Amino acid sequence: MKKYYLLVFLFFAGLIGSGIQPHDYFTWFLEVFPAILGALVLAVTFKKFRFTDLTYSLILVHCFILFIGGHYTYAEVPLFDWIREVLNQTRNNYDKVGHFAQGFVPALIVRELFLRLEIVQKKGWISFLTVTVCMSISVVYEFLEWFVALSTGESADAFLGTQGYIWDTQSDMFLATLGALTMVLLFSKVQDRMIRNLDPNGDSASRP
Repeated sequence: MKKYYLLVFLFFAGLIGSGIQPHDYFTWFLEVFPAILGALVLAVTFKKFRFTDLTYSLILVHCFILFIGGHYTYAEVPLFDWIREVLNQTRNNYDKVGHFAQGFVPALIVRELFLRLEIVQKKGWISFLTVTVCMSISVVYEFLEWFVALSTGESADAFLGTQGYIWDTQSDMFLATLGALTMVLLFSKVQDRMIRNLDPNGDSASRP
């Protein structure tokens, strides 16, 4: 159980740290809310279903991506301002990292659920359906951003983070799709091995 306590500690450390003097609290709340909601779902379902250590660890990484974006806003993350200057880019591209993770990490979750709960009986469909679900999640998130923009007007600019790029929505969905494809194509075997090494209680077994 110690590893789970560590993950919980790191989650709250990141969440609290991101909430210390952020760019603005409205944007901070919008950006970190998915992480908080996800953590609540994982906590409620923990006794009934435990994901592999790989999935939990990368969920935490995704949460930290959200925390950083919430603290600075996605358009003003300092490291990516520096990258923009060095590579002569026209915008801060930290949001693209976030959208890649928005496809990659849900693909881990969805694929593991498909396999362990035997939701999809024909294994040949698992990869296709995993990517499709992740694309749908990305679309729903873009709908959410649109709704927030319509509801709050100019105060949503930092949340949207388009930075004047007219194809921002399309590129966000493309990066999420690319993230899901990357996970399925490059990490499926790793995930399969992690699942095989689970003990009956859903914890990682000690065998190699």
